[in-house]
This record gives sequence, structure tokens and C-alpha cells, in this order.
Amino acid sequence: KHGRIAQLAFLGQIVTRNGIHLSGDIDYAGHSFDSYPNGLAALFGPDAIPGAGLGQMIAFIGALELGVMKDSANGAAPGDFPGDFRNGALDFGWDNFSDETKLQKRAVELNNGRAAMMGILGLMMHEQLGGSIPIVGQM
Repeated sequence: KHGRIAQLAFLGQIVTRNGIHLSGDIDYAGHSFDSYPNGLAALFGPDAIPGAGLGQMIAFIGALELGVMKDSANGAAPGDFPGDFRNGALDFGWDNFSDETKLQKRAVELNNGRAAMMGILGLMMHEQLGGSIPIVGQM
């Protein structure tokens, strides 16, 4: 699960650093999504998201953890392997793969997750140090 979250975090960092934001307003006061800074500054900087907004994000993540992203250790029906969060939905043909293909796909996902964890930690570190990174640009 941590690798999947790191993959989403890395992708979100790259996308928002390239100036791609959701359209519209984030609140009724008229603040747009692109009016807040990118990266850690959106959570901890002087122009950070208000505390109530951060609380809503944490509550949403908590609801996903407790209600949707369950594995057999947290009350869901046992899956095929640790980290199997399908819970009877979103199969995408997984059951049609051979055992060898399943092992290969799980190994690829684990390795991509590990790479994304290192990538997002590197981006966060460079953001705190300042400077410029190719592709991402000025931190």
C-alpha cells in the first residue's frame, strides 16, 4: 500500500510542478486550486491550505483506510496475497493470469513502489534544500 501511495504522490508532485491543476475553486471564498503552492509548502508554508481543509483530507484518508482499503488483517475477506485490496471488486482479469504472470506483475508493482518511495523522498528533500531539478524545474 505504501508503494501505491508513493506512486500517486510522485505523480502528483510532477503534475502540479508542471502547472497542471484542477480547474475551479477549492472553497466558497473563491480560492482556486492553483492559488496554493506545490509540494510540502501547500501543507506547512505561509500560504498553506487552511487547517480545516487539511483536517478534511486526513478524515477522507481515514475513511478510505477504515472502510475501503481493507485487507484480511483488517476484517476483509482473505485475498490472494498480502496487499490484495480488491475486496471482490475491480478485478481487471487478475484471476485469468497464470501463477507465474501474477508473481511477475506483483514483483513489478513492488519495485515500482520502491522506486516511487525513493523518488518522492528525493523530491521532498530537494524542495527543502531549494534549487532546480531537470524536468521538475525550480523548487
